[in-house]
Amino acid sequence: MIHSSFLLRLSTVTLIVAQLLLSQAAQAKREIREPEAATGFNQKQAVSAKQYMVVAANPYASKAGLAMLDKGGSAVDAAIAAQLVLSLVEPQSSGLGGGTFMLHWHNKKQQLTTYDGRETAPQQVTSALFLTEQGKPLNWSEAVVGGKSVGVPGLLAALNKAHQQFGVLPWQTLFQPAIELAEQGFIVSARLEKLLGMNFNPGIHILPEIKQYFSPNGIGIKAGDTLKNPKLAKVLRSIAKDGVEVFYQGWIAKKIVEKVQNSAISPGLLSLDDMKNYQAIERAAVCGPYHQYKVCGMAPPSSGGISVIQILAQLQSFDLGQYPPNSLPAVHLLTQSARLAFADRNKYIADSDFVSVPVKGLLAADYLVKRAALIDEKTDMGLAVAGNPQNSLVLANDNAIERPSTTHLVVVDKQGNAISMTSSIENGFGSALMVQGFILNNQLTDFSLAPKRDGKWVANRVEPLKRPRSSMAPMMVFNEDNLLRLVVGAPGGSRIINYVAQTIVGVLDWQLNVQQAINLPKVTNRNSVTTLELDTDIAKLKPALEAKGHRVNVRALNSGLHAIEVTNSGLVGGADPRREGLALGR
Repeated sequence: MIHSSFLLRLSTVTLIVAQLLLSQAAQAKREIREPEAATGFNQKQAVSAKQYMVVAANPYASKAGLAMLDKGGSAVDAAIAAQLVLSLVEPQSSGLGGGTFMLHWHNKKQQLTTYDGRETAPQQVTSALFLTEQGKPLNWSEAVVGGKSVGVPGLLAALNKAHQQFGVLPWQTLFQPAIELAEQGFIVSARLEKLLGMNFNPGIHILPEIKQYFSPNGIGIKAGDTLKNPKLAKVLRSIAKDGVEVFYQGWIAKKIVEKVQNSAISPGLLSLDDMKNYQAIERAAVCGPYHQYKVCGMAPPSSGGISVIQILAQLQSFDLGQYPPNSLPAVHLLTQSARLAFADRNKYIADSDFVSVPVKGLLAADYLVKRAALIDEKTDMGLAVAGNPQNSLVLANDNAIERPSTTHLVVVDKQGNAISMTSSIENGFGSALMVQGFILNNQLTDFSLAPKRDGKWVANRVEPLKRPRSSMAPMMVFNEDNLLRLVVGAPGGSRIINYVAQTIVGVLDWQLNVQQAINLPKVTNRNSVTTLELDTDIAKLKPALEAKGHRVNVRALNSGLHAIEVTNSGLVGGADPRREGLALGR
């Protein structure tokens, strides 16, 4: 419980710190930068394997996953080990304090299972959580840091649920690589050093625990340094020994709640009951046809699955295979289909346990044919308007901002079982609240900060126990005979949808291998500006696209795609050259 006298008891120093942080955040709102961008990258080569493979966002994580596969572990075992290591070595993107969406393919049973480990809003929140005293929505940059933005972490609950169903190795075994690295130390990467040096999350330079961890003795860590995390090692040992209950009901839960409720910046409402009552949910996948293939992804509250399927389905009548990869007509068509999908996404998709999401209507073949008919091959359509799928409600478009600091990993094991898993703490370094060596999420800012617009409720508004909408898009593609063809996903905020759709087109339409498809220069459109990737050949299309009526921006794009393709001769893996991921297999 947060006592009303709490702020009065804050020291003068703490109040000054709070004011400084809010001032920096207010300044940052003028230009919210996406931190994990890269230009001038070196293209990677595809990796082949005969038996099994893992691709994760950091070499330490890929090696941990491969070690589990070497022991005879399942795809789930490898994914858990890799993710636990990512919590340590890629703390800006995901971890124990965040959430996940995960697809699991059981090859022998031909069964697809999906797990919703998305964070939930505390029981005590109201729709006014991110409104000022005047009833105006806070700027995102003012809402992100501190306890108010923290939802109940769902990652461990989802991993535990998957392990109970499909794990082979003992739970404790999966924790050993991360525990050893946390105790002995890992080598800081150049990317982590760079991200720490950018001021997109001022909390990491001010809030005491996270500042001390990343700037010991007042000096920021550098690439090549060895960084240890004994607090996280203690947490991991406790969860390995006593299970996830200690995280959701024991001493770790108490530490999390205490940190959130007593944050010097924006104390939050998270309670022990919220932690104790959290449940990961097994949901039915959403699937749709693309040519002769079946494409499957996550159902709401993720928008990624529906939106990627919509983009592809709307493109079927245009036969992208007739065009060279990233040619002008292909790029134009990708952007137009994305406009239509994002218009529907922003109006209709939210947590389906709270809002009637017209999933069947959004994916209905006749509806998508009508939407595709709105695409003009010669001219940009401008701002697309949401359609009227069957069983849709009268709702307002939302204004949620989703940050790009996320991670994705893929695994295929010896039995042909597969994992496509995207996880996140939302903003780079999340809420900047650090508990026992891991960072808490700021996922509640993925809700629309304004609960109403033009007098209409926003589907993705804050409500007690609700899960915020996400763009995470872990996907799987199946052949006509229902055999697995492709496992793919990406980080990148709401641009994830564009990245994943373009990559699937690259493999299925342009007959590229997964690495070549991932290497492709990126184009995105979220029903606004067409963005072309800086320092790549695709940027040369700017004048031609502008001649078609596009507003064009050329900038660095921060995709972090990871994928595995299942072929007749084995597995082919790809890792995005824009980040530090690695594909490993046997």
